[in-house]
Amino acid sequence: MRIGIVGFGFMGRMHFGCWSQMPDADVAVICDANPDIVKSADKHIGNIPGLPEHFDMSGVQFYTDFEAMLANETLDAVSITVPTCLHLDLSCRSLRAGINVLCEKPMALNVGQCRQMIDTAEQAGGRLMIAHCIRFWPAYANAGDIIRSGQYGNVLAANFQRLTARPAWSSNNWLADARQSGGMALDLHIHDTDYIHYLFGMPSGVRSRAVASAGTAEHIKTDYLYDADMLISAEGSWLASDSFGFRMNFEIFLEKATIVYDCTRDPAYQIYPQDGDPFRPAISQKDGYYHEIEYFSNWIAGKVSKEVITMRQSMDSVRIIEAEKESADSGKTVELNP
Repeated sequence: MRIGIVGFGFMGRMHFGCWSQMPDADVAVICDANPDIVKSADKHIGNIPGLPEHFDMSGVQFYTDFEAMLANETLDAVSITVPTCLHLDLSCRSLRAGINVLCEKPMALNVGQCRQMIDTAEQAGGRLMIAHCIRFWPAYANAGDIIRSGQYGNVLAANFQRLTARPAWSSNNWLADARQSGGMALDLHIHDTDYIHYLFGMPSGVRSRAVASAGTAEHIKTDYLYDADMLISAEGSWLASDSFGFRMNFEIFLEKATIVYDCTRDPAYQIYPQDGDPFRPAISQKDGYYHEIEYFSNWIAGKVSKEVITMRQSMDSVRIIEAEKESADSGKTVELNP
């Protein structure tokens, strides 16, 4: 398969590294508005490790003009790794050109844009997947398998956190501009919102509180309301000091075990059974970026049939975030229809 990467910032480089490991795919094209992007490719950016130390660009065609790329190249799929405000336009243009799309999360800036992306994919007959990597992150995926197995009983409570300093490493600081990124809740916190959605389905409502700056949430804490008798919450923040670094963690309390993950601990992932000693499950040493691209590669090649994430689920995760923002602004619980 011939693959294009549109946008070569932190996530574009992460996708390049992962696609380069797929046996049935070649990165044929990189499209980025910066004509000097190759010169800075090996410069470390981002908030977590995992980028290749060196990028082998041999055989890759470069474009600064997206329309020229579509006109001149025959591609099987593209990774759309650009600011969120561009997801709708570039994804839809790719789909209309007959190219399958793996678009970075969040799906788009709002639910209306998400619906347009879904309509375009269905009309074009192409495949569109939103790269919610946490569904594929080994510890999170394993915890989900354990919960669904029922081996430790029902979930009683769970808490998820994703905490870091305000990002300052994105090109032209687009992440800090809510008009381009949607702000912290849509860009960062949605990882945990979507994972909760994945584990437990759509909540019946949300109750959120936030610390805001210039009308945009910089720290949010949400209770997700479910008919089942369980307490589910998540917290996201861009308020940490620069020296804090990055932390993602969860604690899931089941009837017969507690499951804990904290990326700053060693071991990061542990299960504490009610009966027996704590243990670390055997999980993949690859990260969620690798596994999501491995899955997408197999999906568009017809090697898998079950969708780990659907377009509608990705749209609904944006809908939950919109409800969280509304709840934080109003101070009231916001109900969500199925």
